Amino acid sequence: QVQLVESGGGLVQAGGSLTLSCVYSGLSRYDMGWFRQAPGKDRETVATISWSGTTPYYADSVKGRFTISRDNAKNTVWLQMNSLKPEDTAVYLCAAAPAGKATAHSVYEYGYWGQGTQVTVSS
Repeated sequence: QVQLVESGGGLVQAGGSLTLSCVYSGLSRYDMGWFRQAPGKDRETVATISWSGTTPYYADSVKGRFTISRDNAKNTVWLQMNSLKPEDTAVYLCAAAPAGKATAHSVYEYGYWGQGTQVTVSS
């Protein structure tokens, strides 16, 4: 049974930092990604990382501020978020796609999803 469980969200002031964690089970050789959805907006890709941990991808809006990483031995993916802005406010979701298949880093390529964790950035 596949499970993805996010944690680490919360309320932070603009300019602050948060680290999100996603612990997964029931997966083997999967690329992982972090996505977000704000009220009234479409779900969007934030960052993705390959099964091997190489070739991270970042949306332009978070480049230089967010870092994605993973430890396959711990079945965990992290999203380190620095210099947070009010526009980063959203539900952040972790997702998985078969290794090498999510070449477009698109929401639609990811088939397994967690429930999400709320991140709220106050101005």
